[in-house]
Amino acid sequence: MDQWTLQMGYPVITILGNSTAENRIIITQQHFIYDISAKTKALELQNNSYLWQIPLTIVVGNRSHVSSEAIIWVSNKSEHHKITLDKGSWLLGNINQTGYFRVNYDLRNWRLLIDQLIRNHEVLSVSNRAGLIDDAFSLARAGYLPQHIPLEIIRYLSEEKDFLPWHAASRALYPLDKLLDRMEKYNVFNEYILKQVATTYIKLGWPKNNFNGSLVQASYQHEELRREVIMLACSFGNKHCHQQASTLISDWISSNRNRIPLNVRDIVYCTGVSLLDEDVWEFIWMKFHSTTAVSEKKILLEALTCSDDRNLLNRLLNLSLNSEVVLDQDAIDVIIHVARNPHGRDLAWKFFRDKWKILNTR
Repeated sequence: MDQWTLQMGYPVITILGNSTAENRIIITQQHFIYDISAKTKALELQNNSYLWQIPLTIVVGNRSHVSSEAIIWVSNKSEHHKITLDKGSWLLGNINQTGYFRVNYDLRNWRLLIDQLIRNHEVLSVSNRAGLIDDAFSLARAGYLPQHIPLEIIRYLSEEKDFLPWHAASRALYPLDKLLDRMEKYNVFNEYILKQVATTYIKLGWPKNNFNGSLVQASYQHEELRREVIMLACSFGNKHCHQQASTLISDWISSNRNRIPLNVRDIVYCTGVSLLDEDVWEFIWMKFHSTTAVSEKKILLEALTCSDDRNLLNRLLNLSLNSEVVLDQDAIDVIIHVARNPHGRDLAWKFFRDKWKILNTR
């Protein structure tokens, strides 16, 4: 265990089909690092000394059948192993994500796995599907894999009924969205994500309240999946999602009764503030002051940072320095969330530099 407890980080395993010898694969291991420049320095420092004893579980599969699990102990930088692979069969490593490492493959194998997900994703277990999505996006972010591979993997998502793969995808898509939102062809990416989300969004709908105001309960996994899909739909601009959020906020303002289901309140508040006029922002600001519930206060404060109005965002940033208005420990959240808003990114950066002395003293 020393290699796992005393060495920093964790490894990435790469499984390559051997083009010269049939039924043989090459397995390599290296230190997984996101930062390319750090990667070069790390390689010089390590002098190939970073090694782990890795229990690599592996299965071979095709469109209809998956072999039983085999285990290969990988302890060298590079190893050759014999494995029976028919034409059109794919390999999958780290079954059900039980090992603390990432797995990469040659592009042919990635293509076969993508094809499998599109034709019949249920041949792979839920945690294997989630693991593939998470590994692919992380490997692409770190430069081990072309960026189109993870985006092709999620082509099957419209058929996905489980929470975990959706969660793995959305967790990777938000940071990617922030990197692409200033690019000329951003709308191509945006429309692609909306297309993947549309079917599941329509199928799941929104949570409903009983006549007495309590939420109609579904299973925990189902509610989490619905929340994940609604958040993706609203974030990427699904028209129905925007309409629903606006209706719920308007109903709250006109009746002064908050009938918004608890587990989607943060999504509705944020979407409403970004779409509707200044009056909604002022209403949420008033509710932020009047509520005594800490969790609700936090959600309302975050919602105020979702506005498209730069004047309101600037006003909020300056108000965050007043300890009587915004608690000291919440001020940093205001800067973080304004910076996540494309309309507030440069405002937050300027504010952070201008007020550095005050923030640093705090």
